[in-house]
Amino acid sequence: MEAKVNKLLFIGFFLLSFTCKAADSLVVPKKTSTTFTEKDIKIDTSKLQPNTFDSKFKEDYTSNEFQYEVKIKEKNWWDRFVEWLEDLFRSLFGLSDGVSSKAVDWTLNILATIIVLIVIYLIVKAILNKEGKWVFGKSTTKKIISHDDIERNLKYVDFEKLIKDTLKDGDNRLALRYYYLWILKKMSEKSIIDWNPEKTNTDYLYEIQSDSLKKDFGYVSYLYNYIWYGEFELDEASFEHAKKSFEKTLQSLSS
Repeated sequence: MEAKVNKLLFIGFFLLSFTCKAADSLVVPKKTSTTFTEKDIKIDTSKLQPNTFDSKFKEDYTSNEFQYEVKIKEKNWWDRFVEWLEDLFRSLFGLSDGVSSKAVDWTLNILATIIVLIVIYLIVKAILNKEGKWVFGKSTTKKIISHDDIERNLKYVDFEKLIKDTLKDGDNRLALRYYYLWILKKMSEKSIIDWNPEKTNTDYLYEIQSDSLKKDFGYVSYLYNYIWYGEFELDEASFEHAKKSFEKTLQSLSS
């Protein structure tokens, strides 16, 4: 009995000492106050540099990268024309928006190609009529001046030089044609005929008042029609005979 009492006392004393230690550890320490004086205050005496902005700084930000407003492109006449074609294709063929747009693009591309080809053709034709030859072609008097240009501008043509150059190229038929046009020029200058490229040889024959000149002109007209339009192949003897007849008529007009 006495032993049990001693054990209980020991346990109670242990618990009491543990509780006291725990209470000591929970004690809140007292706050200490700190006193500051003027010496503890530090004043910043450095000079401040205010930030400034260049008045033209906006000019550096005018590129497309700094444009945040989306501007709607104004439609020009071409845009309105394309839209009209798309509407026309949709109404005529019952096409959707995408298909009608592609159809218009194809149509315009084809038309542009045709126009380019026509322009190229006209340029080449103009060059051939003016220069009378391809870049690597053989140049001849026959090609240099077109027949239509000569007939429309008789008074500006130097037939003497033209005939000499034509004979050098060996084109006797063309030389006789120039002889005939030269006779028409002479008669026009002397007011024997009223020259017009639309008139026929018979029209000119009726206008000639001189019987001898009418006879000579009638003969050279016969030779000209037979040789030029009949595409008669001339030998040297036939050419010389016809040439003398043309030169005789020219001499009569020069007197």
